[in-house]
Amino acid sequence: MDSKKIIRFFVNWAAVLALFLCFIAFSIISGSKFASGSNVVNILRAMAINTVFGIAATITMAPDGFDMSAATLASCSAYAFVSGYLWFGFSVPVSILFCIVVTLVMYQMTMFLILVCKIPDMLATCALMFVHQGLGQWYIGGGAVSTGMKTSWGADPARTTLSNGFQAIGRAPWIIIIMLVCVGAAHVFLTYTKHGRFLYAMGGNKEAAKLSGINVKKYRYLAGMITAVFIAIAGILVSSRGSSAQVMCCDNYLMPSLAAVFVGRTVGGAEKPNALGTLIGAALVSTLENGLTILAVPYYVLPAVKGAVLALALIAAYASKKEN
Repeated sequence: MDSKKIIRFFVNWAAVLALFLCFIAFSIISGSKFASGSNVVNILRAMAINTVFGIAATITMAPDGFDMSAATLASCSAYAFVSGYLWFGFSVPVSILFCIVVTLVMYQMTMFLILVCKIPDMLATCALMFVHQGLGQWYIGGGAVSTGMKTSWGADPARTTLSNGFQAIGRAPWIIIIMLVCVGAAHVFLTYTKHGRFLYAMGGNKEAAKLSGINVKKYRYLAGMITAVFIAIAGILVSSRGSSAQVMCCDNYLMPSLAAVFVGRTVGGAEKPNALGTLIGAALVSTLENGLTILAVPYYVLPAVKGAVLALALIAAYASKKEN
């Protein structure tokens, strides 16, 4: 077999091979602690949130967009979800709907800056990171939204406890089921619908997509609205898992989710953001973090590991591209 084909094979399937080797290595080193059924569930729970954030980024990046503010917006989504349930007394389904609507409304700022003001995605969303943080903390009064605390305007909340249904969303098996549903929905949308193919066409060459009759602004807006829904779901999972909406509770999920997407771009030689690849990328990041934690690696070293995974994914995604 040609050496170039062998190298290409290992580059294309490096993430899957790395995931397999991580499982073997951590199982041998730590024994039953890592390979136990309860720890596998812990890995799945941890990767669920990273995966949903990654799916949001996947939809954004399909038409060559980029969103640095997804995690800070998700924190606002979490504030809306928990405040809707505790402060206003909404039921869990109504709180979910309230959260999604708030997130969609706030995402209009992103679309306005990108589509109307024509500001590059990264610059617009970097600015909105601070806007989201400020608006969110103004809404919650600078403190967490949790049981036993008054509203930000000093009134007594409508509820003082969280129901089992509220907390079940962030626990196994529901958090895992929600993750798989999100991955499946994104995969079907991007791969098997004309709308998903239009987004990929825009990501490949926006000018060519426009000349072929695709309404570029319309589909970029559609991608933004779908992204907002996934961001809201991620905020719901974070707050349900933590039984509260802490200040900036979702902000730290940005880099792991981006790492998952860039790792996923390389899986099977896809060379584009895809839902199944993002799932594998999130599994790799979460497995590494879980295994290193079991091995008592200091917590402050873990960000370096995530950064290294992202750097290697970027090398695999871009270094092997053919020069035009």
